[in-house]
Amino acid sequence: MDLAEPRQLTRTAVAVAEGDGIGPEILAATMAVIDAAGARIDWEPIEVGEKVYRSGISSGIAPQSWEVLRRTGLLLKAPITTPQGGGYKSLNVTIRKTLGLYANVRPCVTYHPFVDTRHPGMDVVIVRENEEDLYAGIEHRQTDEVYQCLKLISRPGCERIVRYAFEYARVNGRRKVTCFTKDNIMKMTDGLFHKVFDEIGVQYPELEKEHRIVDIGAALLADDPTRFDVVVMPNLYGDILSDVAAQIAGSIGLAGSSNIGDHVAMFEAVHGSAPDIAGQDIANPSGLIQAAAMLLAHIGQGEIATRVQNAWLRTMEDGVHTADIAGPHTVQKVGTRAFAQAVIARLGRIPEKLKPVQFAAAQDKHAPAPIRAPSRKALVGVDVFLHWHEGKPDDLGAALNMVATGKLALKMITNRGVKVWPDGLPETLCTDHWRCRFMPADAVATISHADVVALLGTLAAAGFDFIKTEHLCSFDGVPGYSLGQGQ
Repeated sequence: MDLAEPRQLTRTAVAVAEGDGIGPEILAATMAVIDAAGARIDWEPIEVGEKVYRSGISSGIAPQSWEVLRRTGLLLKAPITTPQGGGYKSLNVTIRKTLGLYANVRPCVTYHPFVDTRHPGMDVVIVRENEEDLYAGIEHRQTDEVYQCLKLISRPGCERIVRYAFEYARVNGRRKVTCFTKDNIMKMTDGLFHKVFDEIGVQYPELEKEHRIVDIGAALLADDPTRFDVVVMPNLYGDILSDVAAQIAGSIGLAGSSNIGDHVAMFEAVHGSAPDIAGQDIANPSGLIQAAAMLLAHIGQGEIATRVQNAWLRTMEDGVHTADIAGPHTVQKVGTRAFAQAVIARLGRIPEKLKPVQFAAAQDKHAPAPIRAPSRKALVGVDVFLHWHEGKPDDLGAALNMVATGKLALKMITNRGVKVWPDGLPETLCTDHWRCRFMPADAVATISHADVVALLGTLAAAGFDFIKTEHLCSFDGVPGYSLGQGQ
């Protein structure tokens, strides 16, 4: 090989989906910017979204598209429309969970004074756990009056997202990581997230660490976001507060996000498909452009990502704006295509008033969670949930005590989590959904699954409609279940 011959830089295959509504317009604009910046990308289009749903594929993505996604490991996706009703599931959630995209990362930055905001100087990154929590989507109707949704939190899931947040802060020169949970109420699930945060945090002594209860944390975020730097949260809180943070930064339409897994990563704008303005060349492509810059940094083309983002910032401060963010500092109001051309014209330039960016090296792979020896698990009781509407709590307690025999005895009844037997209060509102806790009649007795089965057989023979059971277990002697409210 001639040493004078230019080095051929590796190109990267990236799946790309134009989505629905304004999706095709903003994707075309974004790709034009990325290609003009010199990105070494080979685009591979796939079809997802409403057209696929309507073709009879309820997941919103065809099998051949899954193959492209798994082969490339990368997706730049424009917004899609999920049809309402009819059992359709969110394609975003499907992709995230199926491909293990456990970390959602959303930078929320103000561009004051060029974009109106009450919080000049805001620069917060929300790191959201992306697979667990209530988004497991496990729901049941259990009685006439009560529905349930299961909140699932795992130690490996907590460890992955918390470590990701600390690594992101370290690599990107951030100063502090804050954890939001509601562990004053959900002491086991959110309590685990907080505990893992504290455990992993000690491995990052150079970073400031803090924990906030999510309600006051959300209030402080809305009041003064400069208190925060990187914020890590379970799924539901992160979903809500990342939208709040993006909006108070100036506009949710400017925000991009990444969804990172060990094998696949997806990059997208965070706004919806806006079908009401589709085809009018007025949509703002900024969110998708920023998502594409995050994609470039992820695949090791940080110099191109920096070039794109600085050109975008220069466009903003030069007053070239789409209609959604037009204001006192707007010099020229443009449409989708013209905005992309304005960014392209500024490639190689840096902003003079806004802070220029420099993308760090990618840092999206981490060591797997440590393997732990199983805990010593012991069965110590059972919660039996009943559909019952024949009287008051004392009536139910008396009826159960009449039929329950064997090793297990009734210890407590709750309704919607509140203890109503024994010694309940008449003011407590009761539905037709009752949790009846049975534990050994003899405090030192051990029980088995057979004892639980025998109890259920007795209840069934007596005509009780049990709709669910939860085994009560201890782990290394520590109870793995919560008390009733008021117990």
